[in-house]
Amino acid sequence: MSQLSSVSATGAVSTGGEGSTGAAGRPLRVVAVSGSLHTPSKTTALVREILASYGRELSIDAHLIAVNEIGPDFAGTLRRDELPASVEDELQRIENADLLVVASPVYRASFTGLFKHLFDFVGQYALVDTPVLLAATGGSDRHALIIEHQFRPLFGFFQALTLPIGVYANDSDFTAGAVTSLDLQERIDLAVARSLPLIRSNVAEADSIAKYLGR
Repeated sequence: MSQLSSVSATGAVSTGGEGSTGAAGRPLRVVAVSGSLHTPSKTTALVREILASYGRELSIDAHLIAVNEIGPDFAGTLRRDELPASVEDELQRIENADLLVVASPVYRASFTGLFKHLFDFVGQYALVDTPVLLAATGGSDRHALIIEHQFRPLFGFFQALTLPIGVYANDSDFTAGAVTSLDLQERIDLAVARSLPLIRSNVAEADSIAKYLGR
């Protein structure tokens, strides 16, 4: 797990764009989850590029959760009340996010087991209406439908707001573990751009409700 303020040069934490913010003018809480089992990771590199693109458009406070780093702390656990505080903290970040960016490499036509197991602990109604950008990596484009066949049903169960365009990347989009494909960067920027009206509308509605409730 890592707080991205230490790599602000990538644009992951920024006050760019139109400067949309959450309640009380704070930056939007953006939580990214990488389901990769490895370090370094193409999936994590993809997530960082997506966060950087959001950072150029919105004022965000980004936090990255790498399941391979926290996996040993929850892999053998079946109940949330048995989790260590460090994992519980990450779950609360996920549940309180203004925007989620989730990604996994493809294993046997699905996301990794650790990625799914982490979300097994998330409250059933904790992500209702939370915007979620879906992303995945694979060896070739034949795995690209994972976003529609695996990710959308999972976050549909949570009643989250899955954003209209997902981002899929294959091995040819990377060089030495870094995103080097201009086509992929354009697809990232398009997915982010198409999501902005929904995110801004969602945040405005949440702020309106919070004011109504006197929070």
